[in-house]
Amino acid sequence: MTIAALYGTAEEARGDFRRMATLRDELVQSGLHTAFEGSRIKLSMGMSADFDVAIEEGADLVRVGTALFGERER
Repeated sequence: MTIAALYGTAEEARGDFRRMATLRDELVQSGLHTAFEGSRIKLSMGMSADFDVAIEEGADLVRVGTALFGERER
């Protein structure tokens, strides 16, 4: 699971998501992924403001609470 840095646009988060996907791929290639349950490591990355870019970069799971429920009261 990763949360990108706070950027001004979703596109600016692309590098963060791409790096996480690369790290996942490197882990799988190393064979260490078998230490985890199942053989596929899922990527949870992206939130309401940048989920579309996260999906393009390989996210399996996204968090879209704000898009569904609105901003939290402070």
